[in-house]
Formats: sequence, structure tokens, C-alpha cells
Amino acid sequence: MRFFLLLLCFPLVSLAQEPASQRIRKHVQFLAADAMKGRGTGSPENAKAARYIEKQFRRYGLAPLGTNGYRQAFTAKVRRVVVPDSLRPAENVIGFLDNGAPYTIVIGAHYDHLGMGRQGSSLDSLPHDKIHNGADDNASGVAGLLELARHYAKNGVKEPYNLLFMAFGAEELGLQGSRYFLNNPTLPLDKLNFMICMDMIGRYNPDRGVGIGGYGTSATWPDVFTGVTSSIKFFTDRAGNGGSDNAAFYAKQIPVLFFHTGGHPDYHKPSDDPDKIDVDAEKHILDLEITLLNRAMQHPKMTFTPVK
Repeated sequence: MRFFLLLLCFPLVSLAQEPASQRIRKHVQFLAADAMKGRGTGSPENAKAARYIEKQFRRYGLAPLGTNGYRQAFTAKVRRVVVPDSLRPAENVIGFLDNGAPYTIVIGAHYDHLGMGRQGSSLDSLPHDKIHNGADDNASGVAGLLELARHYAKNGVKEPYNLLFMAFGAEELGLQGSRYFLNNPTLPLDKLNFMICMDMIGRYNPDRGVGIGGYGTSATWPDVFTGVTSSIKFFTDRAGNGGSDNAAFYAKQIPVLFFHTGGHPDYHKPSDDPDKIDVDAEKHILDLEITLLNRAMQHPKMTFTPVK
């Protein structure tokens, strides 16, 4: 009878660790609240977002793999506009799930945004002193990062790869956080298998579907995708050198996948607000990512393929 009860419990444990819409909403509402003032690089609110992410990593039991605990500090530079504080303190937040494997998969998302519209890149006609909440760009991706970290840290499975969860700083200033990590890695780059990037995964359009870039960056990806089905529509794109922090990894000849639900009228505007995020669809996107990750982990270390 005890063995039978244990068997019954296993599905419940697995379900409990699956991504959940309510947790996605909680993360997005915190990160993209007006009180966070757009999480501009160098701001107190950006630092608060980093603390929030670190707290979740610690709660999930991830090991710190920055240069100072979970943090990897660097100096970011504002280049698109002239501002008196062009040099700004920034940090990557890095948590490691050590499965004792020889190779590691990177799962990443950037947590910065445009702040109060004074660092460039806003598409608002009069952006200064307006809060750019960045709910989709990229609180949605950070929520996905945290949900995947929670899933793999708590699922009771020892995967055949280690997992490195990274929240990148200063992406909006030109992929500066991911490039800094790749030039100053806290784990040898030759030990990295591939990189998964999430940037703007909160505005699912069922007519378009979720785009998955990087399909051409390794000859292994077609095998990984073969036979995969999902409750949401998705399509693949071969290119891996554009869009977000995945481009920095591609430049280092590391295979990538980049998840993105597409552009919308609120992109880089103050109107990118939390109430517009489709948390139920994002949950299904994360379920798809888990399926692909689990299938990819059944393959040997991938070989990079440049996309021409």
C-alpha cells in the first residue's frame, strides 16, 4: 500500500513544480510596477530588481556563481544619447544548478528596461520622465527565467546537464551584461552546451504564435524539435544572431534558442504595462520550453553551426 501511495504522489510532485500563471503574474507585477520606475540601468529600482531575482534564486537553492555571491558587477555605458551619468553600475545575477555534469546549459533573460525614458531607445514621442514599465520587455522573460529555475531546482530529477540561470543587466544599452559575462565567464565557455534566451514572451498572438529563433545554430535542433507538439502555436527561425542576449552567445559560437512573442504597439513605450501580459499563454510557452530542454538534454553536447 505504501508503494502504491508513493506512485500516486509522484505526478502530484511533478505538477507542483510546473510553471504557474499566478506566479508569472506575481513576478511581472513586481518587476513592472510603477514603483520600479522602469528598472533603468544604474537606478535604485534596477538594483531592487536584482535583489528580487537573487532572493528567488536563493529560495530555489541555486548556488551562487557570480564574482560576489550571485552578482557579477560591471560598468555599463549609455551610448545612444548624451547624459551626465553615462557610466552606470550594473550587475548580472547568476544562479547555478549543479548536477555534477561535464557540460552546462545557460537559461537567460535581461531584467533592465528604459527607466524614465532618458537613456535612449524609447519610441514614445516625448519619453522624458515617463515610466517605461517594460512588462513584456522584459519582466515577462524574467518571470519565465524564475519559473524555469524553480521547475528544475525542485523537480526531484538530476538532469544530465548542469543549468546556469542568468538575469542579464544592461541589455537595453547594447547587450552589455551578456557580453561582459562572455568576456569574463564564471564558468569556462567550452563547458557550455547551448543557451536559451527569453525576451518579450508575454504578448502571445494566436495568429502569429511564439517565434523560436536559433533553429539553425546546431544540426541537433531539428532532431530536438521532431514530433514536438504544444497547446500554443509556434514556429522556428534559423537565425540566432539577433533579437537579444542570445546574439552575444551566438557570436561566441554557442548554439542558441530565442523565444519571442513578437512586436506590438507598446514596444519601448510607457504603455508596456503588466495588465497586458497573457500569463496563461506564457505558462504554455514555458511548458514548451521544458519539453524542448528535456529533449535536448538527451543529446550529446551540441556542435555550433553558423547561419548563413
